[in-house]
Amino acid sequence: MTTETRSPLVPKVRFPEFVDHGPWDAKRLDDLCDRRTETVGDSQLTPVSISAGKGFVPQAEKFGRDISGSQYNKYIWLQRGDFAYNRGNSKRFPQGCVYQLTEFDEAAASNAFHCFRLHDHFAPAFVLGFFENNGHGRQLIRHITSGARSNGLLNISADTFFAITVPMPRATAEQQKVADCLGSLDDLIAAEGRKLEALRQHKQGLMQQLFPQPGETVPRLRFPEFHNAEGWKEEKIDELAKRGSGHTPNKAMAEYYNGGIMWVSLADSKRLDNGLISGTAIEISEEGICNSSAVLHPAGSVIVSRDAGVGKSAIISCPMAVSQHFMVWTCDPTTLSNWFLYHQLQLLKPLFERIATGSTIKTIGLPFFKALRITVPRLAEQQRIADCLSSLDGLLAAQVQRLEALKQHKQGLLQQLFPSPEGQ
Repeated sequence: MTTETRSPLVPKVRFPEFVDHGPWDAKRLDDLCDRRTETVGDSQLTPVSISAGKGFVPQAEKFGRDISGSQYNKYIWLQRGDFAYNRGNSKRFPQGCVYQLTEFDEAAASNAFHCFRLHDHFAPAFVLGFFENNGHGRQLIRHITSGARSNGLLNISADTFFAITVPMPRATAEQQKVADCLGSLDDLIAAEGRKLEALRQHKQGLMQQLFPQPGETVPRLRFPEFHNAEGWKEEKIDELAKRGSGHTPNKAMAEYYNGGIMWVSLADSKRLDNGLISGTAIEISEEGICNSSAVLHPAGSVIVSRDAGVGKSAIISCPMAVSQHFMVWTCDPTTLSNWFLYHQLQLLKPLFERIATGSTIKTIGLPFFKALRITVPRLAEQQRIADCLSSLDGLLAAQVQRLEALKQHKQGLLQQLFPSPEGQ
């Protein structure tokens, strides 16, 4: 690839053989595709939704419910390779996202989506790259006014959407070259994603082997040096660790915040389930602690969410306070390894999710945690298990970083491979 001087319809980076092929043309989306409006009627097709960052997912998976057969006449019939535009906004796609159906041979999409099928001589991976680069969003933004939403969707009509222009190279070979480049990168990202999922499944399966099954006191898999050791004992966590919680200082008092004391709250949900938590979205002050029921917990304490994101856990890397939405255990190092407790709480997540109650935000009451019991071996075996699982967590973290680096590389490449003309 070689770099060219930027012009309205010339990409910043172009393959060498196409450097002298002149600027790209702006093609109306309507001229590249056929709109899909045919409904499915009564059918057994899978109703789908589009999630930004995920693509097509079964509606039941996203919303926890399916639709009745009588509602199918409101759904558009899609076949593998078709595209759909979701008018819902997200952080990555504030003007809505477009995905191609590749996971199913056919599907039923809500008529809230604008659906289409490309003409045969246009490369799907090329057009998809344009949408992934948010080329449509830069054009649609002028049609979106503040509060212009209907039933949670952006007020973008089908005619408005299909009037957007797609920058298209004049040579079909150049279009295919870009498509092949992006397709190869997509294949690599998918392969690394499968590796990540395989590691996660391996860890989950290993945890189920390393910890006793409910009602049992000996795990199915034990390290050789502990084969002849006694069975594990069931204990209340409160007998092995000091339990605590937290509080939210008065938000109306500015002096209670931004004081350098890390404070774990529901805003940190994405930081949990990754072993150590070393930063928080919000900080509080010493004055905030003194004038509330918040407590500074020592480094190494184990926390678990009892509300939104119920069951998510972490180990705090330095002294931190927490909101009332968390339980905290400071382990007695002579009887309970904090990393062993963290991994056992991870294994108990399905239980936490099952017993949480509430119509809006599910939560777990304090009595449950007071009575919570776990099975534990002697400290040496705890530490051996914790070291094994923590090593696996290191592999998982490295794989997550590898996958994220590839995604960021692709995003940067998209910005180079597609022109970004003024007005888009």
